[in-house]
Amino acid sequence: MAEFAAALAPELTIQWVNAIASVPQNQWDALALPLETPFFEWEWLHQIEASGSATPQTGWLPHHLLVWRDRQGQRELVAAAPLYVKGHSQGEFVFDHQWADLAARLGIRYYPKLLGMAPFTPAVGYRFLMVEGVDVAMMTKVMLHEIDRLCQRHRFSSCHFLYVDPQWQPAAEAYGYRAWLHHSYIWQNRNYQTFDDYLADFNANQRRNIKRERKAVAQAGLTFRVHQGDEVSRSLLQRMHDFYADTCDKFGWWGSKYLTRQFFEALSDRYRHRVVLFAAYPNSGGQRPIAMSFCITKGTNLYGRYWGCAREIDCLHFSACYYEPIEWAIAHGIQRFDPGAGGRHKKRRGFPATPNYSLHRFYEPRLAEIFDHYIDQINDEEQRLIDTINADLPMKSL
Repeated sequence: MAEFAAALAPELTIQWVNAIASVPQNQWDALALPLETPFFEWEWLHQIEASGSATPQTGWLPHHLLVWRDRQGQRELVAAAPLYVKGHSQGEFVFDHQWADLAARLGIRYYPKLLGMAPFTPAVGYRFLMVEGVDVAMMTKVMLHEIDRLCQRHRFSSCHFLYVDPQWQPAAEAYGYRAWLHHSYIWQNRNYQTFDDYLADFNANQRRNIKRERKAVAQAGLTFRVHQGDEVSRSLLQRMHDFYADTCDKFGWWGSKYLTRQFFEALSDRYRHRVVLFAAYPNSGGQRPIAMSFCITKGTNLYGRYWGCAREIDCLHFSACYYEPIEWAIAHGIQRFDPGAGGRHKKRRGFPATPNYSLHRFYEPRLAEIFDHYIDQINDEEQRLIDTINADLPMKSL
């Protein structure tokens, strides 16, 4: 305990808050805006919480960790960890249900647990937010110690950080967190200048398939328009919510409706600079799109989040969620496109399986022992799966 007391300098204080609204936006964003990921910016997290999407009633209790520095009467936020107390494992996309089932068989209470991620957002980038110049390893250690104290005081079974930033990951592993390997399907811009350059990377058969799929949408009488920035209106986002909700209803638990209409509507006011909508309109006229995909962009990254359509049209999903965003990405210098969860269709369209990690700490000794015993074997199996997937890509040079 003395080591940590010494590490936390006298001018530093720890605070836990139950809503990001308790933190001044300018203070939080001073830490979040320099990150590559957009999903830990104050506005994104605030709208998820304020809209009723991530709340105690939905099993997501915000419980963010803050580190403040007081200098000459000025209070500055120098570090923060977005955290949620979870009463279930839904909306995470790292499926730890087998660990919850094991705990039940052993008579161990698995929930609540502590979770670090942007709710409902399976995109790599989680880390503790810190002011420039701070000792990352030491601050991480201090914050993880505070997390230990919280979890042990409230008898949480475990703490989990999902989709972690690979540059921050070693600091948490040095404290004893164990890494669990997963994979996402990520498109990388291989110096493409045009969509035809992207097509040229495929073998002849798949290149024909992609051209046929795009042609099918054109033959159905549809044209895509891209809406971004000031073009992202409240009415378009309301339409996007309807598409999102309908898609979730069609696919059941896999696409459960986590986000409310209020969340989508609120983005039009203060977050539309990050939103890109790929909307399909009938050539016969009409002001309302019949299909749309919802993406978020920051820097040279593009993230696909949700999609939906008013009626089923052959290959429309592929165009809205892959081809149109890729064409836009190439034109706008995007280097990395993460299209979201799932992979059955993605690997055939230039999205190789790409490793990502979650980090875990179990406080219940039996769970900790079992996890530590098997996690290396689990990771080896996952790596073999990644290698198998990527050995079967229809690409000429990957």
